[in-house]
Amino acid sequence: MSQQLETMDQAVKAMADREGKYLTFTLADEEYGIGILKIREIIGMMPITTVPQTPEFVKGVINLRGKVIPVIDLRLRFGMGAIDYNDRTCIIVVEITGGQDTIQIGTVVDSVSEVLNIKGEEIEDTPTFGTKLNTDYILGMAKMEGGVKILLDIDRVLSAEEISRLDETF
Repeated sequence: MSQQLETMDQAVKAMADREGKYLTFTLADEEYGIGILKIREIIGMMPITTVPQTPEFVKGVINLRGKVIPVIDLRLRFGMGAIDYNDRTCIIVVEITGGQDTIQIGTVVDSVSEVLNIKGEEIEDTPTFGTKLNTDYILGMAKMEGGVKILLDIDRVLSAEEISRLDETF
């Protein structure tokens, strides 16, 4: 009985940990969200300096008020087709933690939607897809009116190795 209560306590804690404000955005007509505490700023598209010998999803770097920030395209990171950037395309600057380092990275998204306050009970665990898909970067699925929003654990979108390589390169 006490083990059952302990499991319930863990489930309640997991729900509470994911509850909060999320910045939502679109990629290929799907809605995603990132915890607002990870967001540093949202900027319109600006010139990105390409850096040779980086993975395809690494678009390059931007100069943001004198600070060089690496930029990744989330569409390419998630294996979606590339699109031409337009006036709705923007860069969300996030702060991610990898190992001991905290670095800022720009993430290109199709468009920013809104900030939502999502309750713990509206968030479900990521379903298992019956295969060995890597879904570690998905924090959960928020059930909202009109569909589901995929909540990202932005610290896990890039592996620790990729973060450290980005940190060394830039």
